[in-house]
Amino acid sequence: MLTVGDKFPSFNLTAVPGGPEGLKGQFVQISDETDAGKWKVVFFWPKDFTFVCPTEIVAFGKLSKEFADRDAVVYGVSIDSEFVHLNWRLHHDDLKDLPIAMLADIKRELTEGTGVLARDAGVALRATFVVDPQGVIRHVSVNDLSVGRNPQEIIRILDGLQSDELCPCNWKKGDDFIKV
Repeated sequence: MLTVGDKFPSFNLTAVPGGPEGLKGQFVQISDETDAGKWKVVFFWPKDFTFVCPTEIVAFGKLSKEFADRDAVVYGVSIDSEFVHLNWRLHHDDLKDLPIAMLADIKRELTEGTGVLARDAGVALRATFVVDPQGVIRHVSVNDLSVGRNPQEIIRILDGLQSDELCPCNWKKGDDFIKV
């Protein structure tokens, strides 16, 4: 699995765009060059039409403005196709207003390239990568398939990384930094 300090892999995936455009059935291509110069939060979920996944996706979506305020873009990725993503958005009330893109990694290239393919299940683990504007991974976390993650914690970590300071345990934006 890729880790902190590694270069995030190149990718070019078909996606259901976020917002109202995502419900029109017109897909977009999103690559590692899309949103160049921004921080990227790339999170993987196992499969569409499951139970834990929409809770996480909706939670990331609700924080999309907070991520944007930090010059970060959020991409959600699973091994499902763009057609499955679209169908899920159209038929799941909580996903209809989703403001973030859902990327289709049907060949599992990005999932395998990051090392987050659950070998036995053949799906992505619940992995989250925070990638700096130069394409370097600055944070990675992975949860078991049965346990959802906390997107608010990713905001906290992004704030710490962007501060370029020493941040103590449980540090939050506005708290004091460690002085050496």
